[in-house]
Amino acid sequence: MQFRETQTARSASAPIDDEEATFDLAPVSLWLEDYSGLKVLFEGWRAEGVVDLRAHLKADPSRVETCNRLIRVIKVNRRTLELYEASEPIHLFARLDEVFRDDMLAAHVDELVQLWEGRNAFSGQSVNYTLGGRRLDILLNGCVMTGAEDDWSRVLVAIEDVSDREVARRELAAAEAHARGLFQHSPVSLWVEDFSSVKTLLDEVRACGIDDFRTFTDVHPEFVERCMAEIRVIDVNRRTLETFGAADRAELLIRQHEIFRGSMRTPFREQLIDLWNGKLFQQREVVNHSLAGEELHFLMQFSVLPGHEARWDLVQVALTDITARKKAEAYLEFLGKHDTLTKLYNRSFYVDEMARLERSDIEPTTVIIADLNGLKEVNDTFGHAAGDALLRRAGEVLSKIVDGPAKVARIGGDEFAILLPATDERGGQAVIERIHRLTELNNQFYGGRTLSFAVGAATLRTGERLEETARRADAAMYEAKRLHYTMCAGE
Repeated sequence: MQFRETQTARSASAPIDDEEATFDLAPVSLWLEDYSGLKVLFEGWRAEGVVDLRAHLKADPSRVETCNRLIRVIKVNRRTLELYEASEPIHLFARLDEVFRDDMLAAHVDELVQLWEGRNAFSGQSVNYTLGGRRLDILLNGCVMTGAEDDWSRVLVAIEDVSDREVARRELAAAEAHARGLFQHSPVSLWVEDFSSVKTLLDEVRACGIDDFRTFTDVHPEFVERCMAEIRVIDVNRRTLETFGAADRAELLIRQHEIFRGSMRTPFREQLIDLWNGKLFQQREVVNHSLAGEELHFLMQFSVLPGHEARWDLVQVALTDITARKKAEAYLEFLGKHDTLTKLYNRSFYVDEMARLERSDIEPTTVIIADLNGLKEVNDTFGHAAGDALLRRAGEVLSKIVDGPAKVARIGGDEFAILLPATDERGGQAVIERIHRLTELNNQFYGGRTLSFAVGAATLRTGERLEETARRADAAMYEAKRLHYTMCAGE
């Protein structure tokens, strides 16, 4: 069975920039893949009249295999090699048919359908296998990267290994006799708690004739605090002590106010509302803190155990640490809004921010358009690596000129936009002067090829659309560029 093709891995001696380092050192498995062949296949199917992809794949399961075979792996990070028990990328790429097999194909359908329906992000739960044959239950989150929306040539996929959690669930269901051992050695943080006093408080409120509990807690926020104080922790497992950095159960219980603090009150209120409405099994994402003060993200699963529904005197809370996943999601979100080369905002963000500013009707608003002089000549003479280095320097300069509500975006190959809400012509001119000062300092620091901008600015006029303001700034920039090249020609 043939699976995903791969591109040649980068040489180990090649230089690694900050973006690659972030990718390689991410705490979750990351795959950069090329889905362009899949997109072409989808377009062909649509042309043939396929409307329901799920039905189309079900009619001939080999089509799923065909889809998977068209996905090309570009590179993976270090965590991926560790997770899949591979010594080198080429080692993993040569044996992908051992990784993606069996159960994985059925789960792959959901991901394909999400892409078919026009989403640029997809997720799902699936099964992979290590090169040693070990089954991996995984949570998968993928995102078509900015700039690749039209051809899907760059898709970032983050994989979280949840095998331990899934194994624990299966074993708990299959062997209740081993519950205590599984509790203590579970790979997730487990808490056994007594909510009977919380139930008594809720019953008392209900007996007073309250039927809208959400409104009640809006009016009486102290009631939520009171309920939190009434929870009695019966037991915790070893993983809980390790996760929160407690030496023993006694220390954890004495200092639990350090764990459940700050933003915990809001999800706990929602938990109470669900209990009020009879929902005895719940799951939601929460933020707690270790005893050392580190912020930890969890998927919390709350369940009143069978046989205790009348009193809520035995409740199990499972906390699955998703901190690494949250970091990966934040990284994906960053890529969705930023230009990877300059680290400035990208054109997509710029368009959204222009619309937001227009809706907010902030006046005065000034737009600055800056164009990097001589980039084409640098690319043609010294190669694109030199041009990229110049663009990175441009990002360094422009990122330092604004703060607060002002935003800087790369909106084209060598073109940048600066949005300055609540800024008049004088403020815009001050920013332009700062651009030139910082550019001079940058040139002194780097030497070699000169960094230079042609800059134009315009301030929003009464009744004018912000797009028109940007066009006037663009025209001013082109006039500055013309003068720049005229002066260069005269030298």
